[in-house]
Amino acid sequence: MQDLTDAFVELIRRAATLLPADMERALRKAREDEEPGSAAEGALDTILQNVEMSRAKSTPICQDTGTPIFTIHYPLGVSTRKLADQIRRACAIATEKAYLRPNAVDSLTGKNSGDNTGIDFPTMHFEEWDEEGIKVDLILKGGGCENVSTQYKLPDSDLGAGRDLEGVRRVVLDAVHKAQGLGCAPGVLGVAVGGDRGSSYIKSKQLLLRPVDDTNEDPKLAELEDRLLEEGNELGIGPMGFGGKTTLLGVKVGTLHRLPASYFVSVAYMCWANRRASMRVVGEEITYA
Repeated sequence: MQDLTDAFVELIRRAATLLPADMERALRKAREDEEPGSAAEGALDTILQNVEMSRAKSTPICQDTGTPIFTIHYPLGVSTRKLADQIRRACAIATEKAYLRPNAVDSLTGKNSGDNTGIDFPTMHFEEWDEEGIKVDLILKGGGCENVSTQYKLPDSDLGAGRDLEGVRRVVLDAVHKAQGLGCAPGVLGVAVGGDRGSSYIKSKQLLLRPVDDTNEDPKLAELEDRLLEEGNELGIGPMGFGGKTTLLGVKVGTLHRLPASYFVSVAYMCWANRRASMRVVGEEITYA
């Protein structure tokens, strides 16, 4: 098995310093939609300047480089233990190169490991598949937007939310309203419906890997995504909470089977710095997206 440590370092660099093209397009459109001279336009101008500088200088888009979350698809016969070791080593190297800020803190002592490794840090999800080669998706999930991510248990009598898509709509809009500007709006939402508490949270973050401008294959979920995006932007929270027309850049909804007794809705809030990158390894060839 080849050593992919250097390739993982490059994947981290790309995720940390290069905002995906679909996100940049969405931000530029949002700037055009805001009122000239408004605080919202000014905030988006600053964001876009930051995106350009980060790309030119290969420096982190945001000082909080967040939790690295890796999803690894691998074929039969590949050692996931060796891949995990290489990913941890790559995180340490990327930290030394300043692509990542040291973020791994011991929950008991408060001590920072200094290299973005620790107990279950970074986060890794391994899934065996039948395709050729290895595919790795990486999300860098910042602390500010993670703090306003949340989970609901339906029915919710306070919000009048039942166990249906209308109930999902109500709790998602409640989550956006409660976040205000604290999640570094404009944001992207990953919304998982169903599962248990743990699987629902995992699914909600994996949904953030979808391009912000794609369309859900399920017509009912596609309609819900469009409605949530429209109504979320009608809340007037705006970029960084300064008010304006753009509170959300995208909403991605997915479902999981669940127990009859449970109906969870998990909302993963991702800030405008929606940092994600992918890597595909087939034989000796490595490609990035």
